[in-house]
Amino acid sequence: MSRRTIAIAAVLSMLALGSPLIIANANPLANQHFDQGVEHYRAGNHQGAIDDSTKAIEINPQYADAYSLRGSSKFTLGDNQGAIADFNKAIEINPQDAITYRIRGLAKRWSRDYQGAIADYTKAIQINPQDADAYYNRGNTKYHLTDGYFYRGYAKGELGDYQRAIADYNKAIELNPQDALAYYNRGTVKYWSKDYQGAIADFNKAIAINPQYSPAYLHRGLAKGMLNDVVGLPLSNSACLDFNKASSMGNQYAVNLLLELKPTGECQ
Repeated sequence: MSRRTIAIAAVLSMLALGSPLIIANANPLANQHFDQGVEHYRAGNHQGAIDDSTKAIEINPQYADAYSLRGSSKFTLGDNQGAIADFNKAIEINPQDAITYRIRGLAKRWSRDYQGAIADYTKAIQINPQDADAYYNRGNTKYHLTDGYFYRGYAKGELGDYQRAIADYNKAIELNPQDALAYYNRGTVKYWSKDYQGAIADFNKAIAINPQYSPAYLHRGLAKGMLNDVVGLPLSNSACLDFNKASSMGNQYAVNLLLELKPTGECQ
């Protein structure tokens, strides 16, 4: 069974029940085609499901569940845009259908419209706060979207495109405010762009989230040193404390740095 089929298997069990309001107003022949479409889908005959759901729609153009079934069949066959168009129609007819929002979210995610998918999962949750699948899918999509912004920010930072790198890290942090590495990397980019205060603030946040992350202590100490250097002050005790903390955690760069600083009396 394909990942797409697994993703919407639960949906079909709900569609088989039908929407009471829509079913009550539907032509019995339309219901018959819809039921046949569900059976085709369960048997793996997705084109047959599309054909029968289309017949149901031709008889009753307001048959929301038939649009959802046809959209699910198109999605299973890889026609993401056709599926989304059918889900749009189903939601237009029945805007309180949490399940269709959720499966439209799946189609948007497969189309790499991650923001659109998140919006659909959120709407499904608003309609049905007990929809565990919607919470799971939204969290999973946010994870992938966060990764996308994170790695793009990393690439831009390495290329020296600091402002756009920071913008990507901003988005990654917005999606996952507990991502210590995103704060650390954004702080590093700010350090490279000589925004030492901003860098220190980001390293503070990274350390608050993950107190065992030694590079954040090291680079916070370096940023403090550069900030003091800008105004003509000696290396602060606070910076030395950061170097010592990183060194005590086994950070070799900090160990080597202290070996250079201690003989000069700058750090003890």
